[in-house]
Amino acid sequence: VDAVVVPVGGGGLISGVACAVKSLKPSCQVFGVQAAGASAMAESFHRGDWYASDTASTFADGIAVKNPGEITFQMVRKYVDDIVTVSDDEIAAAILNLMEGAGAVPVAAAMFDKLPLAGKRVVCVVSGGNIDVNILSRVINRGLAMSGRKVTMEIRLTDKPGQLQQVSTIIAELGANVVSVDYDLSDPDLPISSCTLRVGMETRDQAQIDQIRAKLVGEGFALVG
Repeated sequence: VDAVVVPVGGGGLISGVACAVKSLKPSCQVFGVQAAGASAMAESFHRGDWYASDTASTFADGIAVKNPGEITFQMVRKYVDDIVTVSDDEIAAAILNLMEGAGAVPVAAAMFDKLPLAGKRVVCVVSGGNIDVNILSRVINRGLAMSGRKVTMEIRLTDKPGQLQQVSTIIAELGANVVSVDYDLSDPDLPISSCTLRVGMETRDQAQIDQIRAKLVGEGFALVG
């Protein structure tokens, strides 16, 4: 193993892991990962001094810690090579693969190139509390959007027959799956003869989304946002 990536809250887990790893193989790198909204240990590490935060804002509640341990901070300074942060959207994308909350942050760091791991044998420590089922559907939707597997496009149309069929044909030809359609005539900022079409799709990846956008624009449709 060339590198071990560990989720960090108060620092207890990474202290023990890093001490053991460095004792067995000093050349093996140990990286910590925190949620960007709960990054007190990362702040402490990069400042070189213990730091506590007033807030801890992340749905990964297993690592939502305001005050890192003072003893664990000293262990982290001694044994850990670096600590990085990942956004909640990046965590959500990793959760799609793991169905795990706090334990998904090391995988998120690896997936989104937060650490120099290319060509290395890497262990991601998956450890944390189970994700709250009440927010699971929201997390899945955010993860699908982050990974390019779900998108909603808004298209401004002249309200005339055949427009929806044209849009649907383009989407079908490019292999996406329409899951929702909303036809809005109520926007007061639009001309009376215009409307907004919102189309929700399941897609393969961001490249397919970009392809659909380009085709729609090329056929004369006006995308919003």
